Amino acid sequence: MKASSPEPAAGELSWFKSSYSSGSGGDCVEVADAGTAVLVRDSKRPGEAFLSVGADEWAAFVRMAACG
Repeated sequence: MKASSPEPAAGELSWFKSSYSSGSGGDCVEVADAGTAVLVRDSKRPGEAFLSVGADEWAAFVRMAACG
C-alpha cells in the first residue's frame, strides 16, 4: 500500500462512495478500480491524497472485513 498525491489519471476514474457513507454516519470513503490496484480516498476531500492498494490485498481486506 502506498500513499499517492492526486494525478490527472485519478480524476478520470469512476469513484464509488461506500455504502456506509451519508445518512447518520456522514461521508466516509470512496474507491476506484485502477486495474491492478484499488484507490481509496476521503469522500470529503476528493482532491487530496489517496491510497493505492494492490488488487489482491484489497480482496483479502474485503474478505476479512466481511467476516467481522
